[in-house]
Amino acid sequence: MSVVIVIPARHASTRYPGKPLVGLAGASGESRSLIRRSWDAAMQVRGIDRVIVATDDERIADHARDFGAEVAMTSSACRNGTERCAEAVAALGITPEIVVNLQGDAPLTPAWFVEELVAGLREHPHAQVATPVLNCTGAMRADLLEDRAHGRVGGTTAVFGADRMGMYFSKEVIPFVPHDVAPGAPSPVFHHVGVYAYRFAPLAAYATWPEGRLERLEGLEQLRFLEQGCPVLCVEVEARGREFWELNNPEDVPRIEAMMRRMGLD
Repeated sequence: MSVVIVIPARHASTRYPGKPLVGLAGASGESRSLIRRSWDAAMQVRGIDRVIVATDDERIADHARDFGAEVAMTSSACRNGTERCAEAVAALGITPEIVVNLQGDAPLTPAWFVEELVAGLREHPHAQVATPVLNCTGAMRADLLEDRAHGRVGGTTAVFGADRMGMYFSKEVIPFVPHDVAPGAPSPVFHHVGVYAYRFAPLAAYATWPEGRLERLEGLEQLRFLEQGCPVLCVEVEARGREFWELNNPEDVPRIEAMMRRMGLD
């Protein structure tokens, strides 16, 4: 087995309890749960051997099994999705080459984001983890800034070096840009897409490392890798006309539904 996708999902979200079971209406008006839409997105990815929903909640597990997903039950002690992925893989007794963490709050993730992520990790043998980044237009950057101005914790941004290795990830909009950016123009800001591809060994090691100071402050699990000196490759992906947003807050539901209608996604 070479590549598996794990979709971590918990019911007791601090910002949005019960989020995986929230319904999202597509272009036809049909409503499907967030976890179902995330699973649907995972099933579109080519070159994947197995898709697993990892959860500690029987309501999510029962719902996932109802629509045909494989489920791995995990502990409620998992502090984030990466720990949950590590526990799920260990519980199943599998040692895949690459584990993809397709977080259950990103149902608009295009299949090519994941495919290019896996390819990028294979092409860079020194990288232990890979994650996609999307160049923000001025309009996307403005949406991120608006969330922050209203006290909402929205998307995450990434800063990386010339070697494409991640230097920092933040819920603030970084880097600082001292001028306006036209809505349709590219900006220096990169939106971090909440997907990860891990080699097996660093994923297994992750759960043994203590929570990092920066990880705790930002609430970003990938910072534990950086704090441990584990290189994280940032793979730039292209939207190809697709809109992308993660479901972080209740206010994101109508935004994502509107995007699905505009893109004709059911």
